[in-house]
Amino acid sequence: MSDFQKLIDLADRESGAGVVYANDEFFAEKENLLNPGRAQFSSHTFGHKGQIYDGWETRRRRNEPGNDFAIVRLGQAGIVKGVNIDTGNFTGNFPPHASVEAAEFDHIPTVAELLAASWTTILEKSALAGDGENLFDVVNNHRWTHVRLTMYPDGGIARLRVHGEPVVDPAWLAAAGPINLAALDNGAQLIGSSDDFYSSARNTLQSGRPKNQGDGWENKRRRGKGNDYFVVKLSERGTINALEIDTTHYKGNAPAEVMVTAGSASELLKAPGAIELLARQVVQADTPHKYITPCNQIVEAVRVDVFPDGGMGRFRVWGQGASSR
Repeated sequence: MSDFQKLIDLADRESGAGVVYANDEFFAEKENLLNPGRAQFSSHTFGHKGQIYDGWETRRRRNEPGNDFAIVRLGQAGIVKGVNIDTGNFTGNFPPHASVEAAEFDHIPTVAELLAASWTTILEKSALAGDGENLFDVVNNHRWTHVRLTMYPDGGIARLRVHGEPVVDPAWLAAAGPINLAALDNGAQLIGSSDDFYSSARNTLQSGRPKNQGDGWENKRRRGKGNDYFVVKLSERGTINALEIDTTHYKGNAPAEVMVTAGSASELLKAPGAIELLARQVVQADTPHKYITPCNQIVEAVRVDVFPDGGMGRFRVWGQGASSR
């Protein structure tokens, strides 16, 4: 084991990492790059596009210029000390070379922003061996939030591990806390939801990260007017510093937009509250979102409106109870 492999994987799916873009995933999906464990393989398992691989595989470029790449949002931003580009089970179809670049954002960037970003090379174009782990040390002390894996020119890569030291956003650290007022464990309650067809909004108040789509809130597809929402009575009345809206595992069924308001429980069951914590805005699929939303007014409940519908894994309200002020 390389020394850097003793450090945590900043691209661990369980910490909120995700493969947010790939220019090609014709044979095998980009999301497989972050699957746990080593890649599995069963011979003669064919789908509509050929042998099924537990990894990311692009089509043959032939005479097309350029190279294939995938962009990964790190689950924990931090300093990268080493990468493991694992070509497990890719033998006649692995890329001969790969490189890794990195970028830092102070918000959740759109795909357009990622494609237009200025990337810093942290691993120069390097030779790969097939069907095995390719370990590379990284010497760079900057804090990164995203990495871009490029293969030259095409082929298959089973796993990407990005080992390093997490560095928390100091602005978030200063804003969030000291308590999640919307946690079931702290005494919060779901008091109303417009639609719990597939799974209850109560799941969003659980501790830990969402395990799958069933471990969150999912309503039915809305065909008519209006939008879906749920209301949470906080564990105690208090002021709010920050919000977390996590759409992890909700890919084709995440909300298009989200809004969060506050007020009294009885009022919020009827309509959005007069206190706007988070203005209506676009959210991304399969992504943990963090918002610094300082509000000095003491409130007892919050309402989450999604437009027009869609699922959510977790919802957190960081603030300070009135009794401890």
